Amino acid sequence: MTQFNNFDDKEINKFDNVAHIWWDLKGEMRTLHVINPLRTRFITEPLTVSSPAILDVGCGGGILSEALAKAGARVMGIDLSTASIEAARQHAQAQGLAIDYRVVSVEEVAESQPGSFDAITCMEMLEHVPEPQKVIAACARALKPGGHAFFSTINRTPKAFLFAIVGGEYILRLLPRGTHTYRMLIRPGELKEWARQSGLEFVRLASLMYNPILNTWKVAHDKEDVNYMAHFIKR
Repeated sequence: MTQFNNFDDKEINKFDNVAHIWWDLKGEMRTLHVINPLRTRFITEPLTVSSPAILDVGCGGGILSEALAKAGARVMGIDLSTASIEAARQHAQAQGLAIDYRVVSVEEVAESQPGSFDAITCMEMLEHVPEPQKVIAACARALKPGGHAFFSTINRTPKAFLFAIVGGEYILRLLPRGTHTYRMLIRPGELKEWARQSGLEFVRLASLMYNPILNTWKVAHDKEDVNYMAHFIKR
């Protein structure tokens, strides 16, 4: 099999080191648990296939994978953090969920299982790899014709630096410090262009908006803000 090297050892080590807190609902990963119902709804609402086969790319500890499995999907969760996959497996087993977790890259899955998935999710992962456009291309290859691709990431703007990194990681502690690097953040226009080049047609975009006063999150449709989600279809 072809060797793929689209990863950063420092990023993988970063997530290996926090693998033990993925399921701590009151810890530094709590924000992912809070926004997970919003992400899950954005993903599942347009899917019309019964029991869809979904590939969750960069699944981490399996927070989204479990939600998708509970919604009736057949889920494969992949990540290059061995410690995170082990945490995901243990938690899914305790919940009685049959999720196929693997330590493998999306490029490898695309090569071995092209055109196999009804939907692919890649949430909060693109900003952690050296060449995100290659991840998007691999997601497109692994999708069935008519399949849905969902990506979420952080906009590369001064506002995002202040809100997501300074505010989110260092002041409000919504995520562990050092989770994101500003230069690796991705503008919506860049994401759309990479997707277009990979044969994915843009459908819709929405942003996850945080209210620090009320400590609540909401989805703002058709808005390019700090934390955004994008939906594409492979025609």
